[in-house]
Amino acid sequence: MSDLAITFYEDLQLFEIHTKNTSYLFGINEKGIMQHIYWGEAVDARESAFLLKSHSHSSFDAEVERDAEEFGGAGGTSYVEPCLKVRFKDGVRDLKLQYVGHESIAEDVLVITLKDAHYDLWVKIHYAIFHDQDLIKRHVEVQNQSTDEIIVEQMMSAAWSLPNLADYRLTHVTGRWAGEFQLRETQLSEGKKTLESRRGFTGPHANPWFAIDNGKADEVSGKVWFGALAWSGNWKIVVEKTNFNHVRVVGGVNDYDSPFKLGAGETVVSPSFTGGYTSGGFGEMSRKLHSYQKAFVSPSQAHRRVLYNSWEATYFDVEVIGQKQLAQSAARLGVELFVVDDGWFGQRHSDKAGLGDWYVNPEKFPNGLQELITEVTDLGMDFGLWVEPEAVNPDSDLYRKHPDWIYQFPTREGTQLRNEYTLNLGKPEVKQFVLDFMTELLSTYKISFIKWDTNRTITEPGTSDAIQEQYESIWIKHVQSLYEIWAELRLRFPNVEFESCAGGGARIDLGILRYADQVWPSDNTDAFDRLSIQEGFSYAYSPHVMMCWVTESPHSFNGRVLPLSFRFHSAMMGGLGIGVNLKHWTDEEFTEAAVYIEQYKAIRPVVLDGKLYRLSSLREADYAAVQYVSQDGEEAVVFAFLHAQQFGAAMPRICLQGLEADASYQVDGLEGGVAQFKGKNLMHIGLNIKLTGDFDSKLIRLKRI
Repeated sequence: MSDLAITFYEDLQLFEIHTKNTSYLFGINEKGIMQHIYWGEAVDARESAFLLKSHSHSSFDAEVERDAEEFGGAGGTSYVEPCLKVRFKDGVRDLKLQYVGHESIAEDVLVITLKDAHYDLWVKIHYAIFHDQDLIKRHVEVQNQSTDEIIVEQMMSAAWSLPNLADYRLTHVTGRWAGEFQLRETQLSEGKKTLESRRGFTGPHANPWFAIDNGKADEVSGKVWFGALAWSGNWKIVVEKTNFNHVRVVGGVNDYDSPFKLGAGETVVSPSFTGGYTSGGFGEMSRKLHSYQKAFVSPSQAHRRVLYNSWEATYFDVEVIGQKQLAQSAARLGVELFVVDDGWFGQRHSDKAGLGDWYVNPEKFPNGLQELITEVTDLGMDFGLWVEPEAVNPDSDLYRKHPDWIYQFPTREGTQLRNEYTLNLGKPEVKQFVLDFMTELLSTYKISFIKWDTNRTITEPGTSDAIQEQYESIWIKHVQSLYEIWAELRLRFPNVEFESCAGGGARIDLGILRYADQVWPSDNTDAFDRLSIQEGFSYAYSPHVMMCWVTESPHSFNGRVLPLSFRFHSAMMGGLGIGVNLKHWTDEEFTEAAVYIEQYKAIRPVVLDGKLYRLSSLREADYAAVQYVSQDGEEAVVFAFLHAQQFGAAMPRICLQGLEADASYQVDGLEGGVAQFKGKNLMHIGLNIKLTGDFDSKLIRLKRI
C-alpha cells in the first residue's frame, strides 16, 4: 500500500489513514473485532497500537470495545446504534461480521471486506481520502452472495468514533420553513441525540451535518470533529454517548418505514458520509468543507450569474408582454440571467391547478416561449425556467389521466399539501414522464437554467395497488429515481445549470450537490433574517452554491423596511439574485442598484472562490461581519452589518483574518477614503468600520500592494 495516504501494519493488524494534518487509526483486535482507536492530530501509529485490545467491565459490559467498532452489526454483545441490521431467511437476526481482507483501489482509496461468520453476506467498507482537506469519505456495499433473500432493516454509511474528551458539545442546525439553518449547541450526556428527516427529502427542520468539540472551540481555534451525509431523502444521524464516555456518530439512510429486500446475488450501496477533523476551530472546519465541495462535489466550477426572477413581480400572472418589460428593466441593471417562475404552463393561474401539465400556456404566450426567449437573449441575458416536476394538482390533465401515479394507499383519502400530491417517482412510467417532458422542454428552447422546486413532503407512501409491497422502500426509491433523472439531464444538457429548491432550503445536502450547481437556502428573503440563515448555511456549505435575493421593502414576509444598500450587501454574500418588482422602482433605485451589481461582478471571484472567515455573529453581538479572501491572497472583501445602535455606542474594531502579516493592503470603503495598513495590523488591531443607526451596512475591499 502507498505510504501517501494509507498504511497497513500487518504485524499489528493496524490500519492508518494519513491526511495532511491528521491520523485515523483502526485495526483488528485479538477477538477479531474491527476496532477504531484514534482520530485527530497526526500521531505515530505503531506507538498507538497498544490501544487495539478488548476490554471488559462486567458481565453486563463484556466487550466495551464494541462501542468503538469501526462498522458494527446488530447482534452479540453490541448494544450501541448498529451500522447494519438484517434478518436472514431462517429468521436469524444476529449479525457477526468478521474481517476478511483489504485492498487498495488507488493510492487514496481503501476497501475493507467483512463477511458474516455463517451466512454469505459480505460488506465492503470504502474509504476515500482527501489529503489537503483532512477529510475521509466513507460508504459501504452490502452484498448478498447467498441463494436466499435477506431483509435489510438498517444500513448506515459509517460510524465515526471520537477520542475521549472531558466534555462533548454537539453543534448542528435546525429550523423550519422561512427559518432554516439556525445554529444550535447541545452538551452531550449519556444516551442518544438523533438528527433526522422522515419527510421524504433532506428537510428544513434539520440538516445532515454535525460538529463536535469539547465545548471550548470557537471560530479560530479548538479541536472539532465534523461530518456531512450525502442523501436527499429520509436520513438519520445518531450521536451516542455511552456510560464509558465514548462518543460515536452513526449516519445514513433512515431506517424509518424502510426495510428492504436484498435478493440473491444483489448488492446495495449506501450514500457517502464525509468526516473530518481540524484543530483550527469552526472557521477552519467550514473552509475545509467548502474546499472539498468546490473541488470534488460540485458538477461545475462556473460562477453564479446575476439573475432576475419574476416571481415576486407577477406571481401567477405571467404573460409575455409583462415578462418582456421586466426583462428590459433587468437588462438595464446588468442582470445576466432572466428566470420565469411559476405560472407559465398549463392552466396555472394559482397554486390550485395546472401543476403536471408541462406545456406552454397559449393564452399567456400566444407565440410560445420563443418570443420571450428571443427578447431576453437579444438583451444580452440567458433564459431560465421554474419547474416542479415531482408534484401534481388534482385539477390537472395529468392527474385526470393518471390518478394512479401519485403516492397513495387504497383505503385512504390522500393528503393535499399546497393543493397538490407527490408523484411516485419509483414507478418507471412516472420517472420516464419526468425525464421526457424535461428533455422536450430543454431540447425545444434555448434554456440555460432550471430552478427545480418541490413544495410538499411525501405522505401516504404507498401505491394504489390493493396489496402493498412489504419490503419495497418507496422513500429510498424516490431519491434514487430523482438522482437518476438529474444525472441523465446533466448528461444530455451539459450547458444547463440546475438549482435545487424545496420550498426554500429543504433539499440541500452533499447528495444533491453532485447534480445541482446552486441551491436556494430559504424562501425567506428578508435581508436581515437571511444573515442568520446564511451564517448557519456557511458552517457546512460553500457560498459558491448559495443563492441570495434582493427583494421588496417593506418585506412581504414581516413588513421590515431595509435600505437598498443593506439588501444588496446581504445578497452579495453568495450568488446574487434580484426578485423585486422592477416596475415599481424609481430611476434613483435603478442607478443605485446598477452600481451594486457592478461591484458584485468585480468581487464575485473572491466571494465564490475565496476562503470565508466569519468575523462576528448576530448570535453574540448587534453586528455581523464576514470576510472573503481570494485563493491567491491578493484580494479580500468584508461585509459588515449593524442591527441597531443603542445609547450612541460605537462599533468595535473588527479584526480580520487570513491575511499575510507583513504584506501591505489598500483598504477601500472606510470613512475618509482609501487607506493602507499592514496585514498584521488589520488582523490584530482591526478596522474601524463606522456603522450607525438601524440596519446600516458596509462593503470593504482590500487589495495587496
